[in-house]
Amino acid sequence: MRPAHPTERAVGIEHYVSDVDGTGGRLRDRPADFRVREREQFSTEPLDAPTDAYPHLVIRATLTDWDTNDFAAELSNALGMSRERISWAGTKDKRAVTTQLFSIRDVEPADLPALSGTEIDVVGRAGRSLTFGDLAGNEFEIVVSDAEAPDRATDVRDALANFGGRRTAGDTDDGGKGSTSIGVPNYFGQQRFGSYRPITHEVGLAILRGDWEGAVMAYLGNPHEAEPTDTQSAREYVVETRDWAGALDRFPGHLRYERSLLHVLSETDGEPTVATFREALARFPSNLQRLFVHAAQSYAFNEMLSERLDRGLSFDRPVEGDVVCFTDTDAPEGLVVPDPDRTQRVTGRRVDSVARHCDRGRAFVTAPLVGTGTDLAAGEQGEIERAVLEDLSLSTDDFALPDPYRSTGTRRAILVRTDLSIESAPLTLSFALPSGAYATVVLREFLKTDPVSLG
Repeated sequence: MRPAHPTERAVGIEHYVSDVDGTGGRLRDRPADFRVREREQFSTEPLDAPTDAYPHLVIRATLTDWDTNDFAAELSNALGMSRERISWAGTKDKRAVTTQLFSIRDVEPADLPALSGTEIDVVGRAGRSLTFGDLAGNEFEIVVSDAEAPDRATDVRDALANFGGRRTAGDTDDGGKGSTSIGVPNYFGQQRFGSYRPITHEVGLAILRGDWEGAVMAYLGNPHEAEPTDTQSAREYVVETRDWAGALDRFPGHLRYERSLLHVLSETDGEPTVATFREALARFPSNLQRLFVHAAQSYAFNEMLSERLDRGLSFDRPVEGDVVCFTDTDAPEGLVVPDPDRTQRVTGRRVDSVARHCDRGRAFVTAPLVGTGTDLAAGEQGEIERAVLEDLSLSTDDFALPDPYRSTGTRRAILVRTDLSIESAPLTLSFALPSGAYATVVLREFLKTDPVSLG
């Protein structure tokens, strides 16, 4: 197998599964080059439904060059309301054209403002707000700019079709003009860990080991070459000196989370204690604190997938001891969504029958996002899971922390399949992915460039 980019190996992604050279190129030269449309599982009532029972107005917004959080903040300001009255199912990046649902509590269609770079369609009313669980997946149409060898895209596609196991239904092979079923390891992409400075998992691992000082220093230190020189110098200074007040003078104002940590540490009489470092992290928003543990889970998951690749075990079919999950039967048409709540352990006598379900796209082999409730696999996959946890000095009990760090864990499909189509001049890739899967994990196989350029 082809080794992954060094930046990817730092987050547990050790390989490309397609050995052929990539196309090269860049993403997001223009917002219109990266189009994303959500597929939701969310029902609405007509606009004339009574507002006492259905207080949430549901809109579909197409946003050009808008970060989802920034749009919600601008919309709430224009409406003169709290940002907490606006909800959505999935957060999207800024440098793109994105189409997604929003719910807004206690507002009328006539109140909606005209904002630049937005197109808003009123969908209806709902009795509750949108949540992350309402997102089934996303459809992508992505243009690759200045591809050095666009013709290689079909070679990569064919390699990924072989890796993912071609399904009988819906497969085509018409010279790249139609769609072909492909598969890639369901890695967590670089964004999960920090595209430019991948350290969120290091903070999370330190938290899980009870090393609160190590967690703080992982966040404050670890300078990255992509950062400005003054930021790199500030990180080096705090690591070398532990002079919290002096570091506070050196860290730029826009690094507000780092400065928040330093404020707590600099106000301490004497040397900070374990409790001080823990209190400093507690100043972060709860969603960010939770993200640290999630990133640690994701890193362990990536390591498990890389080890499974090293051992030559299949991703599209089970081996004895695997745990599989079945597909969500309520998913939108044309989108295959694994359901981690419907699992089954694969015994020796059931390997062949479960493999048939996997071949038909009805089941997926899984690996754990480890937590307190994790039941590890048996057989060779179980060996992999236990070896990765041992190497990281982790156990399931380590996740029994107070909120927001506590996690019961879940399982996640190790393979993501999609029907992909390729167009040339310019090179354009179109595909759909279930919620939680990363477009960059598909795109990295095609471009084979520095993952920072995929952001």
